[in-house]
Amino acid sequence: MRSIPTIQVGGFPVLKTTSAELATHLLAQRQLRKRVALFFANTNFVVQCRDLRSQMESGGVVIVNDGVGMEIAARLLHADRFRENLNGTDFMPFLFRQSSTPLRVFMLGGKPHVLQKAAQYVTQELGQVVVGSCDGYDGIKGNPHLVETINRAQADVVLVAMGNPVQEKWILDHRQDLHAGILTGVGALFDFWAGDKPRAPALVQKIRLEWFYRLCLEPRRLARRYTVDIVKFLKHCYHCR
Repeated sequence: MRSIPTIQVGGFPVLKTTSAELATHLLAQRQLRKRVALFFANTNFVVQCRDLRSQMESGGVVIVNDGVGMEIAARLLHADRFRENLNGTDFMPFLFRQSSTPLRVFMLGGKPHVLQKAAQYVTQELGQVVVGSCDGYDGIKGNPHLVETINRAQADVVLVAMGNPVQEKWILDHRQDLHAGILTGVGALFDFWAGDKPRAPALVQKIRLEWFYRLCLEPRRLARRYTVDIVKFLKHCYHCR
C-alpha cells in the first residue's frame, strides 16, 4: 500500500487507511498469490514489539492503528489523525464479508476450549471455512511441523492469537515459509468469538472507552498495560517522532 500515507507512532509506520481500502488490498494481494503480514498496532504493540521493528521494515508488512491511544499520539505529535480506527475484532468479520467466496482459515493460539468454540463461530456465524486449528499451549508445543500442517491445509488466512509480541514474532519468523496470503495477529479475538470474554457495549465502543471496559473486567492482567506501559508508550512516541 505504498500510495497510502503513514503516521510514525513510536517508530512504527502506521497506515492512514480505512477498512474498505485495507480489505480491497488484502484480497487483491491474495489473488496475486502474494503474502501480507497484517498487524494491528495499539499502545501495547508499540511498547512490546520494539525489538521486531527491523523485521517489520521488509515488504509485505502492513501496520494499522488500533485504539484511542494511537489517535492521541498522532494528534499530539504530528497534528494529524487516522481516517478510521481499525482493530482485528471488527476488521476480520468485515474482511470475510468482502470476499466473494468463503476464505480458508487456519486458527492458531488460544486455550483449547476457546479455540474450539471460536472455530465454530467462524464457520457457523461468519460463513468461512476453518481448515485447521492449533491451540497456543500443548498444541503448538507438540507440533514441530506446524508450518507444513498449515500449508497442507491450503489456508488463505492464518489468524494468530498469542498476544503481543509473541504473535508478531511468530508471524515474522515463519511468513516466508507459509503459503497463506494473509497472516495476522489478533490478540484476544478468539476469546470474543467463543463468548469467553464480552465486548464492551456499543455505546462504550462508540465513545472510545472499550479499553476502560476491559480494564474493569481484568484489572490484574491489564493494570500495568494502562499505567506503566502507557508512560513507556508516550516516551517511545516522543523520542521517535
